[in-house]
Amino acid sequence: MVYGIVSRIVVVGSILMLASCGGGGGGSSPTSGGSGSNSTGSTAPAASGPALATATPVVDGTKLGDAYWPAGSTSTGGTGQPVSGLNCAARGNTYTYSHLSIFLNGRLLALPANIGTVEPTMAAQTGCAYPVHTVDESGKIRMDASTGASYTLGQFFAIWGQSLSTSNIAGLTGMPVNVYVNDGGALTQYKGDLASLVLPAHGEVTIEVGTPVGPIPTYTWTDPPAFDPKQTVLTFGGTVGIANWPNGNTSTGGKGAAVDGLICAAGMSELYHVHAHLAIVNNGKWLALPANVGLLSQCNYEMHTHDQTGIIHIETPNVKNYTLGQFFDIWGQALSSTNVAGITGTVVAYINDNGDVRRYDGDLRDIELISHRDITLEIGQPLPMLPTYSWYEPQ
Repeated sequence: MVYGIVSRIVVVGSILMLASCGGGGGGSSPTSGGSGSNSTGSTAPAASGPALATATPVVDGTKLGDAYWPAGSTSTGGTGQPVSGLNCAARGNTYTYSHLSIFLNGRLLALPANIGTVEPTMAAQTGCAYPVHTVDESGKIRMDASTGASYTLGQFFAIWGQSLSTSNIAGLTGMPVNVYVNDGGALTQYKGDLASLVLPAHGEVTIEVGTPVGPIPTYTWTDPPAFDPKQTVLTFGGTVGIANWPNGNTSTGGKGAAVDGLICAAGMSELYHVHAHLAIVNNGKWLALPANVGLLSQCNYEMHTHDQTGIIHIETPNVKNYTLGQFFDIWGQALSSTNVAGITGTVVAYINDNGDVRRYDGDLRDIELISHRDITLEIGQPLPMLPTYSWYEPQ
């Protein structure tokens, strides 16, 4: 392998933006990436209609609503090609969000995860994401704010591959549709072209299909910590953190046989070659991930470490869905919401894709390892800031 120093700079704007992520429509002012106006069509004050409900506190990453649609874009949505003037590319480094709630006869339906995110392929090993996409089922639509562009509800539905009209909302038909926009606490009923509705940064769009929901829900969000402006430099052969575990696999880890479908082989082809990063922090102390996990004298596993920087190398002939659980199984260590390699306590996980950061609320074992994804596992004391890195691999 050839390693070069490539610095991933997380701009100050992303720090300030994330630090200000205090709420949805409960009073936060819009930031870059959205428009100060909540639509390009007509609106009407909602004073004569429903009022805003008392704000519900929500932790970022929490699923809101009942499962209804499958995850990801449909086959007619964004699968990598340009859609509605938006390209699928590497994620930007500054993000804001808008929130979308869809109610069917008063029942909240969960907005699917991974709308507008495209999995890696052999030809495009980093995968890609559209400037508007989802990463969980919280209802948050992530919006790339690096260019200052605004985005519309129509663009998001086109990327999703779902219909959007007053007679058809993502396949929900035959019922009246009402749309409300909460922009900084000002609730309006939207009566214009739905595709033209500009997604308000830190605002909320509510679509009622069928029976009205009553008071329009609003949320106050506990968002991830801000980024640390001081980057942690990752040097090949280096160490980040305090030594806590011996190098290599444990006695219950991989011994050469396949583990979770991942093989161990000598001289394995590296046609698919990407790197992710894992940080384990226990009560504010960074614990160094051991070197040589997955590296044996007779063979190398498809997923392994070379040093104690926390970088996980994926070097393999094939594209697969590589997960954090597989890595821990090769290592031979526990991984759950209360146990990380023998360190016990409440575990909070954060995922950062080049500034597109969120708290992860699912099974830790299912976290996918993709190119230059930063995963932070926090045990015990909360982190004041999330780490950022200067990588030694080319991106």
